[in-house]
Amino acid sequence: MNVDDLIGVFDRSLRTLAGVGTPATPAPDVPEGDLTDPERAHAAGLMRVNHTGEVCAQALYEGQALTARRGEVREALEEAAAEEVDHLAWCRQRLDELDARPSVLDPLFYAASFLVGAAAGALGDRVSLGFVEATEDQVVRHLDRHLAELPADDARSRAIVEEMRADEARHGVNALRAGGRTFPEGVKQAMTAVSRIMTETTYRI
Repeated sequence: MNVDDLIGVFDRSLRTLAGVGTPATPAPDVPEGDLTDPERAHAAGLMRVNHTGEVCAQALYEGQALTARRGEVREALEEAAAEEVDHLAWCRQRLDELDARPSVLDPLFYAASFLVGAAAGALGDRVSLGFVEATEDQVVRHLDRHLAELPADDARSRAIVEEMRADEARHGVNALRAGGRTFPEGVKQAMTAVSRIMTETTYRI
């Protein structure tokens, strides 16, 4: 780790929290649905949660890449993080379309996730890659719940979530193929309990 690495991490963290990015939404031609005010508010809450989840994903990958031991593992983490930037932009754009804002808690969750990611990376590459798979498994389940909860007429949000789900599932599979250690189900359940704190707070705040 050198000064250039730290400057790069700082720059990317500011870009993540500021919402800098070019959103190439996966739903460019999907018309806006005829949503009631409660449906619009619910869709906005779900997309706010998804946006914060992507902020956390950026921080986790940054922390893990910073402490990765092998260059190929670091490159794989950075490649996955680059795809997550698209997800972040899609969610931010959708929030704008729904006249909603990101969570004010995003900086707090970014900092906490970065520290967790750095700690996972420091435990070794196999553990770090296993943590990627365990995290992505949680994200896929979370997105499945959102697909079930989104208003029926909100095809634009649904298209974004479906594309995100496919990418997250692929990241998890790739992490195991790269040598990640499979986490016990008990550990994943504990991760689910922790993630509920994020989802329940950022839905409204």
